[in-house]
Amino acid sequence: MRKVIHKGFFVWNFDKEERWLNEMAAKGLALISVGFCRYEFEDCMPGEYKICLQFLENNFKSIENTKYIEFLEETGAEHIGICNRWAYFRKKTCGEDFQLFSDTSSRIKYLTRIIRFTMLLFILNLYFGCFNMYLCFSQDFKGNFIGIINLILAVFILIGMINLFKKRKKLKKEQQIFE
Repeated sequence: MRKVIHKGFFVWNFDKEERWLNEMAAKGLALISVGFCRYEFEDCMPGEYKICLQFLENNFKSIENTKYIEFLEETGAEHIGICNRWAYFRKKTCGEDFQLFSDTSSRIKYLTRIIRFTMLLFILNLYFGCFNMYLCFSQDFKGNFIGIINLILAVFILIGMINLFKKRKKLKKEQQIFE
C-alpha cells in the first residue's frame, strides 16, 4: 500500500529529515518518491532500508552529479529522486551500515557546501528585503510587505546558518581530538 505524507524541513535540518525518513523505514514504510514537502512511501519489512540524503554540489543534471549517482548505485544504493539539489538514496540493510561520509573531513566539506548555499539564500533575501523596503518606503504597501517578508526570511536563514556553523565547529573539534 502506498502512503503520501506532506512534511517540510529546512535546509539546515537535513539530519532531522534523514532521521525521520529512517524512522519511517524502521516502521515498515520505504521511501519511493520525493517532491517539495512531499514523501511517498510503500510498505516494506520494518528496518529493511536505510535512507541517506546528499546535497549535490552542482545542478542535478550535471555530469559530475550523474557520475556520482551512478557510482552510488554501483555500491548497491538505490537512487530514489532529487528535490532542489537534495538527492535521496536508500539501501537494503544487510547487516552493513549505509553512510555517504566515511570520515569527519568529508562531513566538514559537506557542511561547508550547505553553509555556502544557505549564505546565498541569506544574501538574496537580505538584498531584496532592503531593496523593496528602500524602493517602496511608505509608497507601496505590497512592496513594503514583500520587503518585510524577505527580511524575516533572511533572519530565519541566518539562525539556521548559525546552527550549521556550530555543527561544523563541533566536527572540527572532534577531528582535532582524533588527529
